[in-house]
Amino acid sequence: MCYGLAVLATETRVVTRSVSARIIAAGIVIAFCYWASTVLVTILAAVLLAYFLDPLVSGLERLRIPRALGALLIVLLTGALLAGLGWSLIARFDQFGRDWPQYREPLRAAVGAVESRLNAFEMHISEITPPAPHTGRVLTISDSSPLRDALLGRLSSLYSFLFAITFIPFLVFFMLAAKRQVWHATMELFPIEKRTQAKDTLADVTHVLRSYLAGSALVALLLVLASWGFFYVIGIDFPFLVALISGLCNMVPYIGAVMSWMPPLLIGLKQFHSVGPFVGIFAMLTFFHIIAANLLVPALVGWRVRLNALALTVSLLFWGWLWGAMGLMLAIPITAVIKVICDHVESWQPVGRWLSA
Repeated sequence: MCYGLAVLATETRVVTRSVSARIIAAGIVIAFCYWASTVLVTILAAVLLAYFLDPLVSGLERLRIPRALGALLIVLLTGALLAGLGWSLIARFDQFGRDWPQYREPLRAAVGAVESRLNAFEMHISEITPPAPHTGRVLTISDSSPLRDALLGRLSSLYSFLFAITFIPFLVFFMLAAKRQVWHATMELFPIEKRTQAKDTLADVTHVLRSYLAGSALVALLLVLASWGFFYVIGIDFPFLVALISGLCNMVPYIGAVMSWMPPLLIGLKQFHSVGPFVGIFAMLTFFHIIAANLLVPALVGWRVRLNALALTVSLLFWGWLWGAMGLMLAIPITAVIKVICDHVESWQPVGRWLSA
């Protein structure tokens, strides 16, 4: 009996050490993802874009165009299209900036009304709350400057954006041009007896990501076009710019409907002076979100990315907390890839089943 207790104690210590080691390893990975966020987000964005553009490069290759030349043409064409779209948006933003004083007054009036209601509520609360005992006043002097902090934060965000914009085209080109070499080099990282499993896993990852990207792009395009037509009909200013931002926000699960309200709300403050138009805008955008979430996404995306609602919500919370807006955009493909890997590793298959349960 003593021997059995000793064995049980030994096994308990081994399990405890194993759990502790996994927790420490997970903490190290999370810390690395946080501190190397700029590099990791840039690489992941380039990987997703390469998966999205690879069918075009393969199509040019079937037309007997060398893969490196086809990759260069596709990257240059994509860059030109994005630059043209960016230039158009900059022109719209510039016009919006010139018209900002006309939007500022209704916004200031709305904020003032909310502040007056809050002040009245605080006064009622103070009337029924007993006065606090008098204490000595403590004067705190802070050396921080809000303006300086805001500028430093903007410069940091601008640096991350410029870093990504600079490296993503080169990464995408090299990934597309050297696809076969990278594939073979990746296979050689695994033992011979594991290469078939690794090949099947990577093939499923490729299929899932490509299906997700193509389906998501089509859903986003439909949402933008539907929002553009709706905003054009009701006569809102800058209909394409508002539709682009609102339609892309509508792609975010759960909170996308609320996020899509903000652009037309801001623009409509100058044009609409009653509650009716805003109620119509909120209702129509919510309808678009419901159609996209319950019909378009399951039909075009969900048949390959099978994630349950809890796993999806936790993923959005975690990656959004870790990487901000880019984390929200990358959360679903990252979780989908994790699920595919879990499905092909026997010891991780319970995790994969939980993600899709």
